[in-house]
Amino acid sequence: MQVLVRDNNVDQALRVLKKKMQREGLFREMKARSAFEKPSEKRVREKAEAVRRLRKLARKKMQREGLLPMPKKAAIRPAR
Repeated sequence: MQVLVRDNNVDQALRVLKKKMQREGLFREMKARSAFEKPSEKRVREKAEAVRRLRKLARKKMQREGLLPMPKKAAIRPAR
């Protein structure tokens, strides 16, 4: 993973790096690997994640078909 530092602005580069790591799921994986997870807990967690994914897909499909209102779009910030 690579982040460019512009104008010696390390704080902004750190924010960008943290956001990229969050998006990739690195923090979640580090937390999961920090302690042993029982196989039964792993099954429960994976099943809950699968249910969450399916519900998200169903919600997006219903939005595309017009059965649910589309989410409001975030305001576009100007590029710096």
